[in-house]
Amino acid sequence: MKVLSLSRALLATDRIRERFRSKITKEFEVLAKDCATCEVRGSCCTDEHFVNVRVTRLEAEAINRAMEKLTPETRARVLERNYSSTQRLSETRGFYSCPLYEKDSGCLVHNEAKPLPCIHHACYERREDLPPDAMLQEAEADVVRLNALVYGNAWSSEPIPIAISRFVPEKP
Repeated sequence: MKVLSLSRALLATDRIRERFRSKITKEFEVLAKDCATCEVRGSCCTDEHFVNVRVTRLEAEAINRAMEKLTPETRARVLERNYSSTQRLSETRGFYSCPLYEKDSGCLVHNEAKPLPCIHHACYERREDLPPDAMLQEAEADVVRLNALVYGNAWSSEPIPIAISRFVPEKP
C-alpha cells in the first residue's frame, strides 16, 4: 500500500468535501429551510443530545489547521467550549455541543474543514427531500481510505471534541 503525505491527503480531502458540498447544495439544500431564517438557528450544532459527529484524524488535522487561522480570542472561546464538551461526553453518552459553532458566526470551520455529516445535514420538512445516507457514507469511506494511507489503520473516528483535544492542551 502506497503511503500518502499529509499535505496531499488534506488536498484530496478538500476535494472530496467540495464535491460533496456542491452536490448537496445543488440537489438537496434547495429543498431545505435556509439556516439564516431558521427560528432555532444553530440548535442542531449546539444541542448536546443531537450532535454526534465523529471525524478521522485527517479531518481533525484539517479542523486544527482551520482553527489556527482564528483570532486568539475566538480560538480561546472554541477551546473553552471544547474542554466543556470533552468533560460532558461520558454523561451524554457521546453526544456533545459542537465547540466549533458560535451563535453570531455559525460554523467557524465552514469553508475549510466542515465535517461531511454537518454538510449533509439541513432542516428538511419532508423525509423524501433528505440526501441519501449512501452519499454521506461514500464520501466518508473515501476520507477513511485517505486517512489509512496517511496514518495506517490504527486510528478510528472520534467525536470532534476528542479529536480537537489531540492538537491542543487539555485545559485552555
